[in-house]
Amino acid sequence: MSKFSTFKKLFMAILVAICLSTEPARAQEGYQKPPEVIAKLIEAPSTPSVSIDSKGEWMLLMERPGYPSIEEVSSPELRIGGTRINPRTNGRSRASHMTGLEMQNIKTGDKFRFDGMPSNPQIGNVSWSNDESKIAFTNTVSNGIELWVADVASRKASKLTNAIVNNAYVKAFDWLPDNQTLLVSTIVQNRGGEPQKPQAPKGPVIQETAGAEAASRTYQDLLKNSYDEDLFEYYTTVQLMKIDVNGNAEKFGSQDIIKNYNPSPDGSYVLVQTIQKPFSYLVPASRFPFNYEIWDANGKPVKTLAQIPLDEVRPKGFDATRLGKRSVSWRSDAPATLYWAEAKDGGDPAAETNERDAVYTLQAPFTAQPTLLATTSLRYGGIDWGDENRAIVNERWWAQRLDKRTLIDPSNPSAEGKVIIDRSTTDRYTDPGNPMMVKNAYGHYVLKIEKDNLFMSSVGGSPEGDRPYLSTFNLKNGKTEILFRSQAPYYERPIDIIDKKANTIITIRESENDPPNYFVRDLKKGSLEAITDFEHPQPEMMRVNKEIIKYKRADGVDLTAVLYTPEGYDKDKDGPLPVLMWAYPREYKSVANAAQVRGTPYSFTRVSSGSPLFWVLRGYAVMANTEFPIIGEGDKQPNDTFREQLVMNAEAAIDAVVELGVGDRNRVGVGGHSYGAFMTANLLAHSDLFAAGIARSGAYNRTLTPFGFQREERTYWEAPELYNYMSPFMHADKVNEPLLLIHGEADNNSGTFPIQSIRFYNAVKGHGGTARLVMLPDESHGYRAKESILHMLWEMDTWLEEHVKNAATKPESTKIDSKQ
Repeated sequence: MSKFSTFKKLFMAILVAICLSTEPARAQEGYQKPPEVIAKLIEAPSTPSVSIDSKGEWMLLMERPGYPSIEEVSSPELRIGGTRINPRTNGRSRASHMTGLEMQNIKTGDKFRFDGMPSNPQIGNVSWSNDESKIAFTNTVSNGIELWVADVASRKASKLTNAIVNNAYVKAFDWLPDNQTLLVSTIVQNRGGEPQKPQAPKGPVIQETAGAEAASRTYQDLLKNSYDEDLFEYYTTVQLMKIDVNGNAEKFGSQDIIKNYNPSPDGSYVLVQTIQKPFSYLVPASRFPFNYEIWDANGKPVKTLAQIPLDEVRPKGFDATRLGKRSVSWRSDAPATLYWAEAKDGGDPAAETNERDAVYTLQAPFTAQPTLLATTSLRYGGIDWGDENRAIVNERWWAQRLDKRTLIDPSNPSAEGKVIIDRSTTDRYTDPGNPMMVKNAYGHYVLKIEKDNLFMSSVGGSPEGDRPYLSTFNLKNGKTEILFRSQAPYYERPIDIIDKKANTIITIRESENDPPNYFVRDLKKGSLEAITDFEHPQPEMMRVNKEIIKYKRADGVDLTAVLYTPEGYDKDKDGPLPVLMWAYPREYKSVANAAQVRGTPYSFTRVSSGSPLFWVLRGYAVMANTEFPIIGEGDKQPNDTFREQLVMNAEAAIDAVVELGVGDRNRVGVGGHSYGAFMTANLLAHSDLFAAGIARSGAYNRTLTPFGFQREERTYWEAPELYNYMSPFMHADKVNEPLLLIHGEADNNSGTFPIQSIRFYNAVKGHGGTARLVMLPDESHGYRAKESILHMLWEMDTWLEEHVKNAATKPESTKIDSKQ
């Protein structure tokens, strides 16, 4: 036997031994189900969605189905122009549907269902008429989308059209002010068959730039070639039609790719946004060229208000915006007056100026010069209209987390406005909330003001947690009077005022064990009357324990988490539990704001598909909503010390649950979704605090999002060290704890491309780490199919049982590691 043959046999023997000694991966066994205690929570019935008319007379209950099947989620889908279209229905893919409508009289409690409803309905786009006498909705069938209307007085529903509605990109319909007619997006008649993909390409795909700086966000589902362009144009071109409640129809205007359309409050005009060519392969359809056009009540063009060019090039930063007219809308308190904003700083947040935006108005017949209504020192954020003498201009500035609101007199544009709110958006304790609105004579919502008192509803942040309240804010003297505030042990939110003086309101109230239900609260009498009686959908969760725990991190920042423990758990008798910590990092520019208490111990505990709370029923202590602030005060940027702050947050949370006697330091798992997954990977790479981690739908290599990510405005070329410092992919060799990676194969979220998890798994694997990669077919950034969700929960449960609950004991000295 030759030396070569002997060597070959020896080599093969060694190779076989290596293969035999390597633990085989779990087989591809199809979809799995978690233990029954977890699965039954997913299978619990859904609580109806609710819509209440503006008079507080009728409540519409919309029945929701359970999670769709994987067959439904895997329906045909076109991913083009930054949108996703179902070619079978000419609607949006992955749309959620209702399965039934029921009306309830709020005063009497009487209920009824509409006669003549479609069989096996898939209801969407539910909309009251302006006078709330009717409800229009769409019904999706196998080959398209129908338009239906239900009449409240007759209690009957009727089909207005066959499956001709085009809801692929633009909205399905809008009510006209006569309350008898709808303006409907329909498929172009006789448009022919879908464009066929050419057997061979027409030529190369070419893009060109000529020196203009254009920070390019990592959008998904963009157009890729001329065939995609043909498909996009085919499915998004619509013919608007006027269709009355008897089904009579007439064409309205020309065929166009319509981005949006809105009738004026008096119905005399329609503002239409029509998408133009050239399309782009760099940005989604929302940034394609388009025109603001004004059509009359018969669909004839009156005026092209603006031609907006392709929006591929704009300055850097989250406070940047494009040039030209933007946010063009109708005044809700006038018959036919348009208003809009225009950047005065070139759209560049780096420009030094006292005036960022200018706001203009233009009244019908749109032949005069626009009137300057106001200027803003921050970026324009919309207007809340009240009446001819009062409106509130909203401004925002993301970089400093600023919120500014100014009271103006629309009848006297030259008069100086009065700043009534000027605060930090992250200061929960001083948040006055948002104005309450009321319908006016046009059926549009305007500010609810009585004399000089503006009604406001706030989340009610406080050191005791959120305590929502209803208040009046005096527009002259700035004084606030609280009319109602939520009281323990309930979490109660005011949602509507149903009399002029706000003596009677509608609230939605819940407690730790009582599901959210609607109530009529008489503030004058102090009475409370239930409108609904929704049962607890998951009674198993009534028996878990819940509390908000407060603690400090090493630098003194106050933190909180919501701690759940199993029914009957006694730390003195049962000892420390394995812990699952679930979190999502958030950036702050102030230590004081970061330290504020968020959430409430009195909210209802319902477990949704993405929740970590399933594992309370599996014997874990669960730290939900664990605060992970990333703070950068003054000129400092939060992300400059991202890793160090992550580890401090985690260490403080673990210390807190251990010192309570509830958590076992050696059996703590950490997890998160999206940016929480990014957090998880970084914690495993830069600390030894955890037994294992679970990362769902994350991004791990920040050089793949080089023009900024999350709330980071600096580009890779401006701060390459930061991108490497924050990317767990660059530190995959340090991940020495087991990591479960889960990702949807059809993730559409900007930045979290599926390849992020694939490449990170390979990097961990290549350095000898313990990891498992699970790719869920046809799932997007959030998972929808029942089979996918159950399988995800099985994966997580199996991982936690093996690597956390039954983890090998680690010495206490590994509380903090040396991987920084």
